[in-house]
Amino acid sequence: MVSFISFVSLALALASTASAFPAYGTLAGLPREELARAVTNLEYVKAPPPPGPLAYNGTKLVYDKAHPFKAPGPNDIRGPCPGLNTLANHGYLPRNGIVTPGQVITACMEGYNMENWFARFATYAGHLVDGNLITNLMSLGGPTPKTGPAPPAPALAGGLDTHVVFEGDASMTRADAYWGDNHSFNQTLYDELASFMDKYGGGRYNWTVANEFRWQRIQDSMATNPEFSLMQPRYFTVYLETTFPILFFVDGRTTENRTLSKEDALSFFKTNKFPEDWYRTGVPSSFDGIFDVAAAHPIKPGKNVNGVNTYEVDPTQPDLSQFCGIYADFVNRIVTGLYPNPTGELLEALNINLQYLYDSISDNFCPDQQQFPYGKPQ
Repeated sequence: MVSFISFVSLALALASTASAFPAYGTLAGLPREELARAVTNLEYVKAPPPPGPLAYNGTKLVYDKAHPFKAPGPNDIRGPCPGLNTLANHGYLPRNGIVTPGQVITACMEGYNMENWFARFATYAGHLVDGNLITNLMSLGGPTPKTGPAPPAPALAGGLDTHVVFEGDASMTRADAYWGDNHSFNQTLYDELASFMDKYGGGRYNWTVANEFRWQRIQDSMATNPEFSLMQPRYFTVYLETTFPILFFVDGRTTENRTLSKEDALSFFKTNKFPEDWYRTGVPSSFDGIFDVAAAHPIKPGKNVNGVNTYEVDPTQPDLSQFCGIYADFVNRIVTGLYPNPTGELLEALNINLQYLYDSISDNFCPDQQQFPYGKPQ
């Protein structure tokens, strides 16, 4: 009788855990049995094709009456990306922080005039490793709120702040995951950024500040974080986030000498709010300037291998000059490492999203270089 009761209790516990798995929780990296339970209890939504370019991609008012600022509520999810957090706080994305890839692509184009191909590339890369491929949902990051008596969601359900894949070390305004909180604004780091703006930019964020503060943050993490990693894809995104404030946070009516004031920088980084009367840039952008920032203080991909200040270059990792290699490494190492043996609907969802990822770069960057980590779909 005791054994029977124990069996029933175990079955109920497993059922409760599966049903409690959030529809936006990432499936990446889950143990096989836990992954199978989650997939079984989630409704499959086949990912639709991504949205195309904007009909009008010039400068326009973004902080308008239709998109007022509202601070997130206690159950609204926000993560490590101030750009996405800002879009959610103004309603360009769902304010609860639970989004679809299509919504992210459209919001990035509408709010920041991000080039369509790049919005697609960045979004599907994030979704493949941090999203729920079965439900076609993902969260902007941060801890998953607990609702009701259900047990906490698995640790990986934190969305876009999953460490090493989308989020990573040496952020400009967020601490390394090694220290515990990799998604909240860090005032100490911002104060250091502000001092670099005074020293190199006359009180504003410019390309020189970007070059020097990026290098400073890499050195800081290398010297204090024994698990510091600058491997792909973080090697790419660490420079991307450095260019983002100049390309996307500067008011679009500024036609020359695009620099960002401390006041506007704090509005984006800390409050996650568009400055009043703010216009998006009039020219669609992607990762302009990324090579210049990397060239200012060259370092190859690698990581600390035996505690702090033991950084070693990994010769197998592609650098910024090998964009198609970055794509191939991401698909063949990162994605397959998180999903080693997918089947059924999960395999179909992976192949669909991998196709959308490749489609974004197939024409301009990597023609005839598509990777098929799970074999060509039938």
